[in-house]
Amino acid sequence: MHQLTLAEIARGLADKKFSSEELTKTLLARIAQLDPQLNSFITLTEDLALQQAKAADARRANGETGALLGAPIGHKDLFCTLGVRTSCGSKMLDNFKAPYDATVVSKLAAAGAVTLGKTNMDEFAMGSANESSYYGAVKNPWNLEHVPGGSSGGSAAAVAARLLPAATGTDTGGSIRQPAALTNLTGLKPTYGRVSRWGMIAYASSLDQGGPLARTAEDCAILLQGMAGFDPQDSTSIDEPVPDYSASLNGSLQGLRIGVPKEYFSEGLDPRIAELIHTSVKELEKLGAVIKTISLPNMQHAIPAYYVIAPAEASSNLSRFDGVRFGHRCEDPKDLTDLYKRSRAEGFGPEVQRRILVGAYALSAGYYDAYYLQAQKIRRLIKNDFMTAFNEVDIILGPTTPNPAWKIGAKNSDPVSAYLEDVYTITANLAGLPGLSMPAGFVDGLPVGVQLLAPYFQEGRLLNVAHQYQLHTDWHTRSPAGF
Repeated sequence: MHQLTLAEIARGLADKKFSSEELTKTLLARIAQLDPQLNSFITLTEDLALQQAKAADARRANGETGALLGAPIGHKDLFCTLGVRTSCGSKMLDNFKAPYDATVVSKLAAAGAVTLGKTNMDEFAMGSANESSYYGAVKNPWNLEHVPGGSSGGSAAAVAARLLPAATGTDTGGSIRQPAALTNLTGLKPTYGRVSRWGMIAYASSLDQGGPLARTAEDCAILLQGMAGFDPQDSTSIDEPVPDYSASLNGSLQGLRIGVPKEYFSEGLDPRIAELIHTSVKELEKLGAVIKTISLPNMQHAIPAYYVIAPAEASSNLSRFDGVRFGHRCEDPKDLTDLYKRSRAEGFGPEVQRRILVGAYALSAGYYDAYYLQAQKIRRLIKNDFMTAFNEVDIILGPTTPNPAWKIGAKNSDPVSAYLEDVYTITANLAGLPGLSMPAGFVDGLPVGVQLLAPYFQEGRLLNVAHQYQLHTDWHTRSPAGF
């Protein structure tokens, strides 16, 4: 049963081939057996899962249907979950049990999804490798010596290892798409505002967006259907109708205009990945797509702009973690200043501290105009580049990452080299656009992803292209040895 996709699970449950309770017990046993190798979960919610599975079976017995009814999933551990530890991968929140459900959690629960647990992640979603977690690094199931990508690496590793069919993630600068690429999954970052951020612990509020990680575009469509929608509790949520994503999967690609930016194929890209991208382009051409070379001239400024804006917002968001109201509190503080200093120094890891310092500096008097304001102007230029490009093409295609997964610890002494792994993904967050990564082959036995970008609220178009590609390729069907 662990090899079934979400879509296959929905059909199996509808045909009474197995119950949600049977499936849930099977996967919980598999997690207990295999996850010690991966460290992909922070918290397992066995009792909750079995309770939800029994309830889903009862709903089906009463004639209710639904693609997510009885389907097991996991949540990245920054989605608040009532009565369950929600740690954000940090010592700061190791003792925090959320007093409410995030909108994403409650929407999926209402659809009948079964929560198996909370998945490991880079601390406060800050990282590209899932090495900064207080609970230890997550291992890539394709090679346990390599990273799975971050910050949604726990969700990605768990799905790739067939511990569960799908999971939620969040994407601030590529944190769904990059781990999807490095673990042979399909991962989708929706348009900013498409999925509610209420109850999703913030890293950078103008960039963060929740989305699905699964093995296929079809499964991402199912999970996104349950997650998306307007939320009056989230001031950044957009009141836009949610289409039936599954209904658009089978549309023809005949005449679809695909733009390939020339800036993507620079010296920083592994030539073997470049070759796989070109092979994917040819496959889409066979399906009727028309390929056009385009330009995104301000892409070179994306990383410096992102690494001013994101840390600036992080320094503001993380100021609430002060040892006073919730979270880690130091022992025997001498006074209020000592309480603040030691609680934060003990509660936050090195990567989080680094980004808080950078962000506080960028926002400080005398530097705001020079750094933060300039970065926001570059952000507008990047958005304008995309708007110009989408006047000529329907989809933009390129690599998801410049390299395959690297060895655990290989970039620890050089954080900037890890930041550069986000070069192709962060532009979508800066512009608020939807982006998807899909499996496209292997380099040295490690997975490689192709990234697709579309205009605002065109997630259905991304899923359609990915689904058609997956009907004619088999990269997404391959699973890591031993799992």
